[in-house]
This record gives sequence, structure tokens and C-alpha cells, in this order.
Amino acid sequence: MDGLVQPAGAGIGAPVRRHEDRRLLRGLGRYTEDEVPPGALHAVFLRSPHAAARILSIDAAAARALPGVRGVFTGADLAGLGTLPCAVPRHRPGGAPMPRPPYRALALDAVAHVGDPVALVAAETAAAARDAAEAILVEWETRPAVVDAASALAPGAPEVWPGLAPGNLAFEWTLGDHAAAAAAIAGAAHVVSLDFRVSRVVGAFMEPRAAVAWHDAAEGRFTLRSGVQGAHPVRDELAAVLGIPSSSLRVISPDMGGAFGLRGQPTQEHAALLFAARALGRPLRWTADRTEGMQSDPHGRDTHNRVELALDAEGHFLALRIETLANLGAYLALMGPHASTNNLGGLAGVYRTPVIAATVRGAFTNTQPLAPYRGAGRPEATYAVERAIDVAAARLGMDRVALRRRNLIPREAMPFRTGLVFTYDSGDFARGMAMAEAAADVPGFAARRAASEARGMRRGLGVANAIEISAGPPRTPAPESAEVRVNADGSATFLLGTHNHGQGHETVFRQMALSLLGLAPDRVRIVAGDTDAVSQGRGSFGSRSVVAGGTALSAATARIVERGRRIAARLLECGEEDVEFTPLPGGRFAVVGTDRGVTLAQVAAAAHAPGPIPPGEDAGLTAQAMVAPGDATFPNGCHFCEVEVDPETGRVTLDRYTVADDVGTVVNPLLMHGQIHGGVAQGFGQAVMEEARFDAESGQLLAASFMDYALPRAGDLPEFEVLSNPQPTATNPLGAKGAGEAGTVGALPAVISAICDALRVEHIDMPATPERVWAALRGATG
Repeated sequence: MDGLVQPAGAGIGAPVRRHEDRRLLRGLGRYTEDEVPPGALHAVFLRSPHAAARILSIDAAAARALPGVRGVFTGADLAGLGTLPCAVPRHRPGGAPMPRPPYRALALDAVAHVGDPVALVAAETAAAARDAAEAILVEWETRPAVVDAASALAPGAPEVWPGLAPGNLAFEWTLGDHAAAAAAIAGAAHVVSLDFRVSRVVGAFMEPRAAVAWHDAAEGRFTLRSGVQGAHPVRDELAAVLGIPSSSLRVISPDMGGAFGLRGQPTQEHAALLFAARALGRPLRWTADRTEGMQSDPHGRDTHNRVELALDAEGHFLALRIETLANLGAYLALMGPHASTNNLGGLAGVYRTPVIAATVRGAFTNTQPLAPYRGAGRPEATYAVERAIDVAAARLGMDRVALRRRNLIPREAMPFRTGLVFTYDSGDFARGMAMAEAAADVPGFAARRAASEARGMRRGLGVANAIEISAGPPRTPAPESAEVRVNADGSATFLLGTHNHGQGHETVFRQMALSLLGLAPDRVRIVAGDTDAVSQGRGSFGSRSVVAGGTALSAATARIVERGRRIAARLLECGEEDVEFTPLPGGRFAVVGTDRGVTLAQVAAAAHAPGPIPPGEDAGLTAQAMVAPGDATFPNGCHFCEVEVDPETGRVTLDRYTVADDVGTVVNPLLMHGQIHGGVAQGFGQAVMEEARFDAESGQLLAASFMDYALPRAGDLPEFEVLSNPQPTATNPLGAKGAGEAGTVGALPAVISAICDALRVEHIDMPATPERVWAALRGATG
């Protein structure tokens, strides 16, 4: 025994429990401030109390004189730094480039939202830093603020960036055949329209944003320790802001409690802390408190929309047209315009809709920047088409499920070009819908509704079909990196460009190690999130880790096997072509047709010894791959849910939830279910209770703590029934499609569909709070 034998039941496809839980559940996770260099100063940011104001003067003399204070920095001190980037170019009408407001580490002449950082204080203790921040005197000249996209684009609205972005318009983006859509709508037997909002939400990470920064003067190198979704991209972007080579900055992204797309970019705090660390010659540490985070973290979603769906007399879809006003916030986040524009292909849904057209207008407002949030535009697109279908069914007197089924793309139509960016390579939408409908016991709903009514409650049934893109962009997915090192003792180290922040990577990639190399999970060490340890990588976002990272790991392990076969041939004194590799059990190279063979561990030991290595081979058994999947993938599913509504209080209770999901090859069913559960929970939260609201006049965030911003708790959620409808894709060697965001994409429309059914109304805007539900009930009955 060389420690490598492991039952095949722990490999790809097995419901293995999360390897990382062994340490996380025992409090052994290593988060940002769990490792701080000696002598680190505490940093506190002074933030703007105003949504829009000019900075007339800053007096920090009293703050600098306080005991324990080692430095106070303002925007003037950091004026030589570059501004934070936006990687999504867009244009205004007429072709003018999208205006790019100066996104500085610290505000220089003006602030553009409550929470905009104005000064950084570094002190020996956190209390001293807070006292000093309160001692800074700022003279303000306040201006009128505007906080929502519709108001910002209205004539005469206060301009967030006077002279830079006239009328607050950042861009106008069109997609699809608008002339054909107009013609189809004009000639249709039926046209339904709906105005709706997709509410604004905060990430509410378990671990608030945090960072530790230091500078090694002897080496001339910076180090940033902070939870980010991609250490290498953040390193490169911050290096550009600091005006240094990327090699002069190391980024370490340790364990972090959630990200959801909102931690995929460099931040103002990162740049300011690095600058101050060099200036003071001391490490700095900072962790946001909850209110500070809610006022400074990027937010997600926030659109106003009008959708039109045209149908023929039999209920076949003819055209879909949507107009969207997207709130971008005061600054352009790295991927700020992405969510509202790049994923509009999702408007096709899982349906045959001959013509689709979309127009998006992005607006600057006096609010935090908007960034991709779990699903990043796919939930919004799915919500638009699914709500339109529900309204069409109600107005035309048709069954909601039957109308959807009538328009499904059939399996035999794959690959299917939607005509709007996406080409679906695989999927059996009818099968998934039938599976979910049967498991949800739709025929039994009438009896359950009657039982609820007997108790004085309202019960509603919701349905939604969802599809999203994973590991995009389509046709040109970003490559990912994986390096495999098989050590002399038969253990292995995987150095991965992806990053785990709750998905279970340490488990999934170990399962791949077993299935592809025969390596036992406890013999594999996973290294990620460190730009000095891992040579390159893109990170984790867009449900890409298994699709892109798995593709890279598959390529790297294949190269290990190829190289191992050459070494094994030398050990077995045979031709390389006579050696075959069998991963299980234990990873074995054998001479074809004989019982002669050597294990991967024996090959690794030989590779680290000088004698058996074939001429021209390097010592060791190492392989690296930086490759991309052949194309994006399209996870899809059908959601059914039931809610109960208390007509006396307006309270909504989620009672039943069923999902049939196609995420391609399921590497770990247990983890896939967990991802779907988490996604549905976030979708339910946004549909029913979550909303980041601002006061229209002052621009103050009205939900700046968990006293005001409600989140779903475990007791608010039922047992989920998750079914698998795997239709493996041919775009990557695993056949996987990604599962991280699929639950959220379908949950938003499914939950609102159920609430509307319970209330007997066409539509209610999210979040369906008790107040809104109660008002809708009175409107429906009065």
C-alpha cells in the first residue's frame, strides 16, 4: 500500500461531504485578519455623510495630534495614484464613449455617495483611529442628490457629474433586431406589457470586507491580504492604480465568508491601505463594520424595466421587447455595466421566440457602484420573460404551465441559436419541466389550496423556467490555470487559478484527483488565492470554477499521465506505446496484456531520482495547463414553489420548493444541492424581504444594518427537493455546466409567480413585503 488507494465511490459523481468543513466547522479557517504582521496599525476611514457635496476644506491637524495616531491621509495625499478601472466599455447615443468618473482611492474635490471615503487614519489601536477620524473637520458644500435611474434620467434632474455625464446618462446599449420586433408586435394577435422593478440588494457577506496591507522597503514589494474572487486580476488592476509592475505586488486571498460577485474587483480601500503602508513603513489592518460595509460595498441589481411579449392566436411567442433603465451608482465598478448588458442573451429563456430586442440605458446616481451579484444579469433577464409569460397567461385565460410547454425549445433543436448572442449546445427543457411538475405534485395543489383557505390563508403556486450562461463569454471563454505536482512520496499539490469562497472547491478538485489520477483525497493539497504561489489564474465568478478550472485541471492531469507513461516505460523496460494508465484503484501504469506495472507513486519517486528519467525530461513529475473550455455552457432548470399568505398580516411563507436542474455532469450531488439551496435562498430573500432603499432627498441609505435590511433565516425556508436532469455538454472534458448561480436565476420569478397566484393579482413588485402584500390584497378585493 502506498497510500493512494481510495474507493471509486469518492470520485466524480459521488456525494462526498465537504473536505474544507473539517477545519471551517472547528473554527480553523484562516480569514483576512487571522494573519496580521507584527506591528500592524489599525486603519479607519472617514466617510462622507452626504450623498452629493463639494469638499471645500479638510482640517486634520487635531486628528494628527491625538495619542497613538501615526498618520492621516486625504485625497490630496493620494492624488498621484491612478483611478480604479472599468473593464466594460460602452457608448452614449451617437457613439461618444461612456463617461468615466474619477474613481479615486480617497475623494479629492467632491463626494458622490454616502460612504464615499474622504480620509484614512492609521493608529496604534482601533479606538484611537476612530477617535482621530471623528476629530477631522470637513467643510462641505452640499448639492441635490438623485438616487434612482428613472429620476436621474428625467429632464432637469441634478447631475451627479456636472460637465462629464450630461443628463446622468452613462450609456445606451441595444441588442437584437428592433425593426423586426416592432413589426412582429404590431401584427400580433395578442401583446402584453408589464412595467416592473428588480430591486437593489446588498451582498451581506458573513465576513465583512477586510484587508491587511504592508510594504517591504528592502525588496520594494507590496503585499495585500484580502478576500477577493480573483487574486491575479486584482493584483494587476491595483498595480496599475499604484503605478508599479505587477511583480511588485503580492495578493493573498484567504478564506472568506462569501462573495457573490461583489468581491471580484479592486477597491478604494485596497489602494489607500497599500499607499499608507508604504508611506508609514508599517503594516495596516482594516475590517469594515456592518453599517460601513452596507454604505460602501458595491450593491447588486437595481433596474426599472418595461417588457412586451407578442403572441399569435394559439399562444405561440412571436417577439419579446424590453427597455431597461439600469442604476450604475456614482462610479463605474470594474464590471459595472456587465450585469445589465452582457447577459441579455438570457431573454431568450428556454423558448422559441423568433425575435427579441433590448435597449438598456445606464444612469449615474448618488449611490454606491453597482457590481455583478449572483447571476449577474441572468436573474433579471429570466425574471422579465417569466413574468411576461405569467401576465400573458392571465390575460389570455391560458394555463401558465401549458403556455410555457407550448413554446419550449425541443431537445432535437440543439444546438439552438437564440438569435440573441447565445447558442445553446444541449438541454432537454421539456424533460426537466415534466420532472419538476411531477415532483411538485401540481395535480394535488388544488387540495392544498383548499386546506389553506380553510385555515384562513391564501396559497399560491409559482412556476419558472430558468437558463443561464456559465464560464462565458460565449465562444471565447476566459482560460484558467492549473498546475499539478506529484511529489516523491506519492502525494500531490494542486495549484489552481480558481478561488474557493464557499463553493466546495477543495472537495470537488480532490474528487477529480481520484477519478483522473487515482490520488486519495487526503493525499492532495490545494493551493489557491496567492499570486506568489500560483503563477496565473482568473479566479471564480460566473459559475466557472468546475467548467473552466476543471478543464485546466483535466489538461494538467492528462499531461501528468503522458509524462508518467514515458517514465513507466523506462521502469518496465518496454515501449511507451505498450503502457496504459488506469486511475482506479490507486493509479497504475501497466504493460498492456500483462500483470506487470508500477503505481503513480512509484513513477513519482522515480521522477524525483536522477537515474530512471528518460533523456530530455526534467526532474520531478509536474505539469501545468492554462486552457479554456471550448465554449460557454448553459445550465437550466424548472422551478415550482408554493407559498402561503396570511391575509391579516401580509406575511409570505415559503411552504414547498421543487427544482429540476440540468448542470451537466454532476461532480458532487451533495454540493450541487447545496449550491441550489443557497441560490434559491438568496432569490427568495430578494423576492420577499431584501431591499437597499435610499431616501430620495438626502440620498441616505435607509437599510444600513440588519435592523433595517432583512435576510431570510433557516426557519424561513422549507426542505428543498432538488432533482437532477443532467444533459452533459461537449464543451469541456467533464461535461459540466456550472451550478453556483442557477438557483437564484429561477427563484426570483418562481416566488413572485406564487405570490401573485395567491393574491389573485397580475403582478407585485419585489420585495413582496407584508406591507405591499397587504396593500395588494386590499386592492384585489376592494
